[in-house]
Amino acid sequence: MSMNKFTTEDLSRYNILIVDDVPLNLILVQKMLSMFNFRVRTAANGLEAMREILSEKPDLILLDLMMPLMDGFEVITRVREREELSDIRIVVLSALGSNEDIVRSYELGANDFISKPIILEKLVNTVATQFQLIECERK
Repeated sequence: MSMNKFTTEDLSRYNILIVDDVPLNLILVQKMLSMFNFRVRTAANGLEAMREILSEKPDLILLDLMMPLMDGFEVITRVREREELSDIRIVVLSALGSNEDIVRSYELGANDFISKPIILEKLVNTVATQFQLIECERK
């Protein structure tokens, strides 16, 4: 499994925040990304995610929608409201797969949407695409 033109060394500079209230889902996504040298942090709900985002801005957020305290829709809204966070890429990972949920995610500012259950190749390709877009925006 490759990340296109990226090498392990290149990937170590990227900071990913995985947000999900189900511990098994956090472990699963971390495991899927473990073959790459990302800096990965986790948060168990939206409030914790916002604290993590404000303490160390991630390059990419992998975000569940259905969570207690603050759902993923609210996280997207709060991130997009702040100018200093506006360039963070957000990929929704959700069991909510209705057209309404997908459209709402994009309208609020998500960059992509992956329905659960998560397929390894889809996750890796989506993450790679987001990092390629980050590189294009930085140039």
